[in-house]
Amino acid sequence: MQDRLPVIKTSSWGLALLLVLPILAIFYTAIGDTDDIFSHLFETVLPTYTLNTSLLVVGVVAIAIALGVPTAWMLAMYQVPGSRHLQWAMVLPLAMPGYIIGYIYTDWFDYAGPLQRLLRHWFEWQSVNDYWFPDMRTLPGACFVLALVLYPYIYLLTRAAFMEQSVTLTHSARLLGCSPLQSFRRISLPLARPAIAVGASLVAMEALGDFGTVNYFAVSTLTTAVYDTWLGYSSLTAAAKISAIMLVAIFVLISAERYGRRKQAQFTPSSSSDAIEKTPLSGWKKVGVVVWCWGLLSLAFILPLLQLIIYAWHYYAQNAIDDFLTFSYNSFYTSSLAAVVAVGIAWTVNVYRRLRGHGLSVAPMRLASMGYAVPGTVLAIGVMLVLTRGDHLINDIAKAYDWGRPGLVLSGTMFALLTAFVVRFSAVAIGSIESSMAKIPPSLDMAARTMGCTTSGVIRRVHLPLIRRGTLIAMLLVFIESMKELNAAILLRPFNFETLATYVYNFTSDEHLEYAALPAILLVAVGLIPLILINRSLEQKYQ
Repeated sequence: MQDRLPVIKTSSWGLALLLVLPILAIFYTAIGDTDDIFSHLFETVLPTYTLNTSLLVVGVVAIAIALGVPTAWMLAMYQVPGSRHLQWAMVLPLAMPGYIIGYIYTDWFDYAGPLQRLLRHWFEWQSVNDYWFPDMRTLPGACFVLALVLYPYIYLLTRAAFMEQSVTLTHSARLLGCSPLQSFRRISLPLARPAIAVGASLVAMEALGDFGTVNYFAVSTLTTAVYDTWLGYSSLTAAAKISAIMLVAIFVLISAERYGRRKQAQFTPSSSSDAIEKTPLSGWKKVGVVVWCWGLLSLAFILPLLQLIIYAWHYYAQNAIDDFLTFSYNSFYTSSLAAVVAVGIAWTVNVYRRLRGHGLSVAPMRLASMGYAVPGTVLAIGVMLVLTRGDHLINDIAKAYDWGRPGLVLSGTMFALLTAFVVRFSAVAIGSIESSMAKIPPSLDMAARTMGCTTSGVIRRVHLPLIRRGTLIAMLLVFIESMKELNAAILLRPFNFETLATYVYNFTSDEHLEYAALPAILLVAVGLIPLILINRSLEQKYQ
């Protein structure tokens, strides 16, 4: 099987280095000469932006843990009415973009919103001076909104950790006189701490990279600083320096999470005969659990979705259907291309890993997956740095041969947006195909070799048929993630080119989400697909 291995090896390493090139370009530009704009930002507003970013991350993680961990415990350990639906429905808020939730809650809680109007009617208040009401468009409001859409990360991982714990530990604690709460605090929670830490790190990275919500709430963070520096000050160098700061922060988050659980190990996995027995509830405990679970789901998903449906019904005539169809086509087209390219890259690096089997063969997979941890706004800077240099090279060559200047062939076209999608979401395809390929026994490869198959023959006749489902899932996941991506799209889209995400966000930032309710509902519906796939996999695992 060595006939094509050099070609696959070269392709694998080449693609991996191309995908990591935008990240390297950010650091290369950041360590260059400090320009006046960055010096001015560093001396004036950058410390405030850094503080806001830190407070945002800490606030979102704290609220998400407070929402996700109790919910995971309740649904894993107790017989909750409707738990069959609740256990998967609790992840639905992940499909709701944060800036849409932010707009809806602002509409509800503003001075002219229905809630304050109702309170003024009930208590006969005349003006805002007669009472106090929390302002949604603040840093705490942004923390609350982002926590509502991000807590499922912690819920999913923590619930899985609770379900996998041995019931003998809980029984032993009860025999020693521990109450259910003490058993949770002393046994279940410490064992689930690694899962909570992983979920918290995911929430922290998502909060750190969020642009739509914090920009709508007028909260200045490092992400908005990158956007303003690039488009407001036209300084790609200063934007790269701020992006490098964010990349270092992400590296610190990931390293801290891994360091914190470096010595932790769990050697009591549960089996089918040792599964958690859910405790029945009654009285006020039953009512409290039901109100908590269904109330959280309603606040994070059901009520906002109903509001979008009401917007779409009442403002259907104001929704520009022609624009909606055009921008839907743009999103479907670019996302489909990104899915095909990302799956091709995932195939290449996974096949090389499979054929090589040892040594540095895993390095291309890890390098190609690095873009997923980079916020879209930061990644857009790296992509623009690389493609701008490529455009200069193309124009210099064209000028040298008197071909005329072709202009911005790479950075000024849809190619830039497609590149960002591929760099950011190739990790999703790589992980899906890797998990599918790991299930293929090596004996099948050996059997194919004894029958005279070449490398391409083994790939075509053995690997491809067996991981067809994983390939389709990988393509679907990359497609959906590209459809929802806002941060990179809002910075890299060509002139007069909108995606569904940028189209909805433009109306949201202009306080007219109701005029884009239909595409917002489509974005939410598209986001539900991977959650359904996750739910099916979890049901198969715990049946």
